[in-house]
Amino acid sequence: MVEADVVVVGFGAAGACAAIEAAGAGAQVIVLDRFGGGGSTALSGGVVYAGGGTDVQREAGVSDSPEGMYEYLRREVGDVVSAETLRRFCDTSADMVRWLGGLGVPFEASLCPYKTSYPSNRHYLYYSGSEAAGGFRDAAPPAARGHRVRGRGTSGGVLFRYLARAVRERGVRVLTQAHAVGLVTDDGGRVVGVDCRRLTGAPAFAHRVLSRFAAKPGLYLPPLRRALHARAEALERRYGRPVRVRARRGVVLAAGGFIANREMVHEHAPAYRGGLTLGTPGDDGAGIALGVQAGAATAELGTVSAWRFITPPSAFLGALLVDTQGRRVCDESRYGAALGHALVTECGGRGWLLADAALVRDARRQLRAQTVWFQWAQARYLLGSSRRTSANTLDEVAARAGVDPEGLRATVEAHNAAARDGRPDPAGKPSEFVRPLEEPPFSLLDISIRPSTWYPCPMLTLGGLAVAEDTGAVLRADGGGPIPGLHAAGRTAVGLCSRSYVSGLSLADCVFAGRRAGLASARLDTNENVF
Repeated sequence: MVEADVVVVGFGAAGACAAIEAAGAGAQVIVLDRFGGGGSTALSGGVVYAGGGTDVQREAGVSDSPEGMYEYLRREVGDVVSAETLRRFCDTSADMVRWLGGLGVPFEASLCPYKTSYPSNRHYLYYSGSEAAGGFRDAAPPAARGHRVRGRGTSGGVLFRYLARAVRERGVRVLTQAHAVGLVTDDGGRVVGVDCRRLTGAPAFAHRVLSRFAAKPGLYLPPLRRALHARAEALERRYGRPVRVRARRGVVLAAGGFIANREMVHEHAPAYRGGLTLGTPGDDGAGIALGVQAGAATAELGTVSAWRFITPPSAFLGALLVDTQGRRVCDESRYGAALGHALVTECGGRGWLLADAALVRDARRQLRAQTVWFQWAQARYLLGSSRRTSANTLDEVAARAGVDPEGLRATVEAHNAAARDGRPDPAGKPSEFVRPLEEPPFSLLDISIRPSTWYPCPMLTLGGLAVAEDTGAVLRADGGGPIPGLHAAGRTAVGLCSRSYVSGLSLADCVFAGRRAGLASARLDTNENVF
């Protein structure tokens, strides 16, 4: 049997931050990870949503305040957490970025001059939500709050590398290839350990290689992912040896969400299908299941974030997003998760971007300057023949694409009239993104949500175990308060982004909630507010 004060299940951002804080509070810590560590964090874009006047914002000349950040997020995330918790997050946001910087995580004050879903390698601070969109800018002055970790490509791996180094520098023991299969409780119902099955030696090495390639490039090639993960599971069944890890003070569950568990997604969010599984095969709900087996409550399991990004190129902000009836779906300048949500919940997953010839020319000119490689490939594919229908008249392009011609014509006429007259856009799009669509040929770009290698719709789950917002303690399903000795963070738990997602808010929540859970778990027999 292995023993520590605090046992953390999952070694992504949430688990790493929990381990760092628990060790800093004087606890002996062990981290368990089914694979080699990193989880969805290492696959992510490495964007941390932060504001209120961070050092990075000030250096870039961005004016922001905790109150402005709060007013925006309050409208974005709703009441998924209390006003007090949301204010605490906003008030401590600048300190969170400093804390990460103190661990070596590199940020850069290079402000992106155009609106994008993810900045190129020239820029590392950008508008990562809907702050500048219609309906939000009236609530608070818009500010760029997407703090992308400095690194080429998608920089989540850089973020995790520094977190992992900080974990090990603090003497935390990390057991990889250790699959947590059950929680251990004492006679009083307190969680006192974790049962796992662990691989060592040659099977562990093979498992590590298989899981690494299943995570990426398997992320983009689902059949390859399934085949590699099946072989990794076979190694677990054949060579995994039982290990019990005793926790003298507590256990933190930070094992990711459940987007890779088709049965759970079908049960809780059946409308979300045809998307790209954004995560690793370990995002199978195992952490949530461990909590439920111990009597935990869950919440927001039906909330899934579906990302239908239309930028870059930024010219596409001037296009019109329409449904099968030719009606506007929403303000096109909203964050991609808002567009994806509208398509799934209101349009049956079907939608088209209407562009004219001038807009298409502008989009093509912007491709090289505004994109990283995967955005370039997706935009080129979207502009290609298989996704694009063109014709010289609106009626003709609508008929070819399967869109109602009369509805599309009425939509464009209302939009163009408002644009020419300087009146507010019918869908509320800010004036700087509005442009008349008048020059033929007209194109309808099919951005419907369906399985696609070149134009996928990434999806991740946002719900999880219900937790006390002051400590991250997991709450009982019977309403009897916290489960002693059990905390949760990240996508295993309900958090800041569990109702509505903007880029970077999940990683920010992993840091915020992971630190909270780590501190609370290190303080034996206390429920005091730790953050």
